[in-house]
Amino acid sequence: MRLDIYSDVICPWCFIGKRRLERALAARPQPDLAIHWRAFQLNPGMPPEGMDRQAYLEAKFGGSDRARRMFEMVRAAGAGEGIDFAFDRIKRTPSTLNAHRLVRFAAQYGLQARLLDAIFEAYFLEGRDIGSARVLADVAVAVGFERAAVRLYLQTEADAEAVLGEDRVARRLGISGVPCFVFNGRFALSGAQEPEALFQLFDLAREDDAMSRQLAAQA
Repeated sequence: MRLDIYSDVICPWCFIGKRRLERALAARPQPDLAIHWRAFQLNPGMPPEGMDRQAYLEAKFGGSDRARRMFEMVRAAGAGEGIDFAFDRIKRTPSTLNAHRLVRFAAQYGLQARLLDAIFEAYFLEGRDIGSARVLADVAVAVGFERAAVRLYLQTEADAEAVLGEDRVARRLGISGVPCFVFNGRFALSGAQEPEALFQLFDLAREDDAMSRQLAAQA
């Protein structure tokens, strides 16, 4: 069974959605589930250096008051998952291209999930600029990477086109918001869903797997 999760590292609901998925898997383990984290950029036109946070909130939400109301709702949801969002610490909204590249790089070492957690925490709990190569290197080192290898990787354009390609695939699939959970390439569930909703998709995907095997055996 395969699960592709489209997310962005500056999306608080993606952080919440990851925690809820982990709760679902703790309650109902899926030993044959292969999870692949896929890139989606909420701000694909963001310049590499990012932009001032207040300017971003003005442009995105029409002002800090509207953003503050949204953040209150996110904080409440996050608290239920043990996440203490510190939005006031965030001073810049970054480009997420390099962070997505690094997450993709981590997949070959089996460290995607750990690196994602570390990036989410650096941004949402500590207010660090995760568009910075130095910050990304710090975060990667904390989960087991060698600093020199990460810095060298980030100095190249490796995986940039692959990341942009994942974003294009998501948009062709009609995904406009994240997180979005796609099971077996066929069944999609959008939003930071509670475990009960994920359980239903686990069952549907498993039935789909069984049907596919049955049809293959009859061929």
